[in-house]
Amino acid sequence: MSQPTLERTLTWIQGSALAIGAVLGSGILILPAITAEQAGPASILAWLLMSLLAFPLAMTLGRLGAKHPHAGGIVEYARLAFGSTVSRMTAWLFLGTIPIGVPIIALVGADYAASTLGLPAWSIPLMAGVMLVSSLMLHWRGVNLASWAQVVVLLLIAALMIMAIGTAASHIHLSAYRPIAPHGWLPAAKSAVEIFWCFVGWEMVGHLAEEFRDPARDLRRTFVAAPLLVGILYVALSIVTVGTHAYGATNGLAPLSRMVGIGLGRAGSDVAGLAALLVTMVAIHGNVAGFSRMVYSQARAGVFPALLGRLHVRHRTPSGALLALGVDFLLVLTIDTAFHVNLGTLVKWPSVVFLIIYAVAMASALKLLKRDGRAARGPALVSLAVCLALYPISGWAMVYPAALGFLGWVISRRTSLPVSRSSER
Repeated sequence: MSQPTLERTLTWIQGSALAIGAVLGSGILILPAITAEQAGPASILAWLLMSLLAFPLAMTLGRLGAKHPHAGGIVEYARLAFGSTVSRMTAWLFLGTIPIGVPIIALVGADYAASTLGLPAWSIPLMAGVMLVSSLMLHWRGVNLASWAQVVVLLLIAALMIMAIGTAASHIHLSAYRPIAPHGWLPAAKSAVEIFWCFVGWEMVGHLAEEFRDPARDLRRTFVAAPLLVGILYVALSIVTVGTHAYGATNGLAPLSRMVGIGLGRAGSDVAGLAALLVTMVAIHGNVAGFSRMVYSQARAGVFPALLGRLHVRHRTPSGALLALGVDFLLVLTIDTAFHVNLGTLVKWPSVVFLIIYAVAMASALKLLKRDGRAARGPALVSLAVCLALYPISGWAMVYPAALGFLGWVISRRTSLPVSRSSER
């Protein structure tokens, strides 16, 4: 009996929506104001620089996905380039990211919306739970339905952001851009490190490669359109935030709400609150899509338990991985509700793991794209250098990926799970 496979239904438009959603997150709500307060107008240059640096990273992932379409994504590229041990270590690195990071994104977005809209504290875990469950259910029904839902939500976000930027732009004062570096250039460099986290998530689309109608064509288009649109949005928000001086206030309003309020008045809070929920939803949605496919592929290969490799008999979706994510999300929400964990500190740990994951991907690309010439390997080399340069600045958080990688190495050396076929249910 042939092994069940994922359905090929995705177009590059749907892929771009999932890529943009995986990258957009709670950072868009607060980081333009935080970096402006740290570095002044020079923060705009930091946003522009990091937007440009996102292109070689995204382009390289697009090339790898087009050449090696596999649900394992970076884990599979590592196997092809360096063997099964490095591949399994990379898979364990992923386990320390999305299961923790996605519920944190949900809680941060819900907290932002609650503070902006004046909702009670008990509504925060409730809103976070609704967003997480909604995403899991849509992906359970099929990636085609889930991706078109992502397109619709992104169009709403685009409309809200364009309205917010447009109405606030008329209140820009050129004097707000002078002096360009009031605190010196070092704060601008440090803000660039923070901004990097706003460009984490491209790899999630690579895990969907087996579900694109034409991976070689669609992935290349996706990894041009998505970073272009994300970069434009981030830079535009930064320009308007600085120009209207919508940062550094002490009136208790959330940063985006202050900026929107400049142009829309009292209605700005409602717009910012709705934008927060929508941005959070697309971030959850894009990451759930990619991570569930990665887990499915590794269970299919025997790295993870076979239960996680189950496909839904009707919808051909990774039901085992999605169920496991549901249990994990419930656990994280329960722990946060009971102990009120500092999310701002906790989110740095899975973020640092992505630096190592991207470094593995770029190192794999240097080997796998050797025959494609300098035009293919050049962007990978630039991205690898950026990841390695940022890693030592991460402080104690850089211990976390080292521990995960060591755990993956130990397990890969001491255990030998039989390769099992995916079962259906």
